[in-house]
Amino acid sequence: MSTITNPKFQIYKSGTEFRYRLKARNGEIILHGEGYTSKQGCLNGIDSVKRNSPNDERYDRKNATNGQYYFVLKALNGEPIGVSETYTTVSSRENGIYAVKTIAPTAPVEDLS
Repeated sequence: MSTITNPKFQIYKSGTEFRYRLKARNGEIILHGEGYTSKQGCLNGIDSVKRNSPNDERYDRKNATNGQYYFVLKALNGEPIGVSETYTTVSSRENGIYAVKTIAPTAPVEDLS
C-alpha cells in the first residue's frame, strides 16, 4: 500500500550539486532536473518548470532504448528543464505528463539540502 504524501518539489544535494525532483501525491518521483552549482540556480529551474509545465507543446515525448517511454519538459528556448522517469506504456507516460501539468504549477518546495 502506497503512502499518500503531498505533491511537492524537493531540493536536495548530490555531491556538490543542488538538484530538484517533483513528487506526485503517492510519493513517486515524476520529474527531476539537472544538477545546479547553486541553490538559487536550482530554484530558478523549479520556477521554469512551474511556468512551462501547463503547456503541452513543451513536452518532448521520447522512446528509451530499452523499449520504455519517457518525456522531457523544455523551456520556451527549447532547453531541457526536467526529465521524467521511464514508463512501460505510452498511456502511462501521458498520465505522467498530465500529473506534471496539474501538480507542478502550484507545488510547494521542500528544501532537503
